[in-house]
Amino acid sequence: MNRLYDNLKVDGNPLAYLRLYLTALIVFLADQASKLWIFNNLDMDTGRIVVVEGFFQIIHVGNEGAAWGILSGHSGILTVFALVALAAIFCFRKTLQLKQPLIQWLFGLISGGILGNTADRMIHGHVIDFLDFRFPFEIPILLPDGRYPAFNIADCAIVIGVLSYFLLSCLYENARGRDKTN
Repeated sequence: MNRLYDNLKVDGNPLAYLRLYLTALIVFLADQASKLWIFNNLDMDTGRIVVVEGFFQIIHVGNEGAAWGILSGHSGILTVFALVALAAIFCFRKTLQLKQPLIQWLFGLISGGILGNTADRMIHGHVIDFLDFRFPFEIPILLPDGRYPAFNIADCAIVIGVLSYFLLSCLYENARGRDKTN
């Protein structure tokens, strides 16, 4: 039991993860402010602002699922999954090397995005998506009919954080492998 408690302590310094907390807060506030503007200024499913004709528009849609509508209608499951993901980030912070500044920023992006979409699910019963792109080509599954599913700032933060962490991990493993062979 002491070992579990030791793992849950915030490493003795409340400012140890300040970059992570600030990044998460900035992402969360930007996400919620943008969604509040959309909620107050565009009608659901019909309101739109054309930014670049035929390519980019701002819309107001509710997504009851995750990416591409996966698990649509299961908001409770997605909320629990999000909270478990946040708890896992905290519990595995040493393994994830969260004391490193760059890693803190990346997990701040991820955490802020998770919090933003989770807040939507809890407040509205769905996530507010509003960035809508259309392309002159299609890619099966990813871009059916040339249209990418609408998304939001939280989604951007999560994707950037996850992909950057994955790339950084691959580069680190590659460099470690070269060090072992030399």
